[in-house]
Amino acid sequence: MDRPSDKTLVIIPTYNELENLPLIVGRLHAALPNVDVLVADDGSPDGTGDLADKLAAADERGRIHVMHRTAKAGLGAAYIAGFKWGFDKGYTVLVEMDADGSHAPEQLHLLLEAVDEGADLALGSRYIKGGKTVNWPFSRQFISRGGNIYARIMLGVKIRDITGGFRAFRTTSLQQVDFDSIDAVGYGFQISMAFNFSQMGFTVVERPITFTEREIGESKMSGSIVKEAMLKVPVWGWQARKAKWKSRFKRLKKQNG
Repeated sequence: MDRPSDKTLVIIPTYNELENLPLIVGRLHAALPNVDVLVADDGSPDGTGDLADKLAAADERGRIHVMHRTAKAGLGAAYIAGFKWGFDKGYTVLVEMDADGSHAPEQLHLLLEAVDEGADLALGSRYIKGGKTVNWPFSRQFISRGGNIYARIMLGVKIRDITGGFRAFRTTSLQQVDFDSIDAVGYGFQISMAFNFSQMGFTVVERPITFTEREIGESKMSGSIVKEAMLKVPVWGWQARKAKWKSRFKRLKKQNG
């Protein structure tokens, strides 16, 4: 039988990743030669988009594709555009992966194996047994770990690394998500997507990964991204609990006539 991972698309959003892009694509195809790549470039002024075109033209197997977006519209918008592109092309697994080398392509097989085994969403986790971070300053560790604890409490989920951005989706499950209802554009998008999958009853699993701080370029993390997640997460949690209470009330009312 064919496995879902036999037709995998790795979506790599880019903004000013000129030096990192060829390195990460090279590592990816060295580790998994049969996966395709979609570079979703948000109009990088440093020429990342032009370089992506050259990489695509040079790949004789046609595994590299490029989406040129006209503005820096945020991580969420880039991924949603990439998902829809993947839907149209018939890919059965869609992967999120950063361009900066923080996600090791050599570990992608762990996520793909989880989807092949039945997961709807496989998350690369820094915070389960076997997962770790490398070269991260204490400030980033504090924000990341604190953010995950905060999200777990506010949303009532058991996912240990709900903010992580290295993940593989089963396409048939991802197609059921209402993207218009997702109102987060930064890293809150990652929280929202994992929470949605959990709420929809899909199978969400975590696999341990090693997250390595970028060596080239600047992090895209900002205060506004952190603020967006902090403000939106409790709202999502409240909305989910409210919907559950209403459903329970209607069920009890129906039972009691």
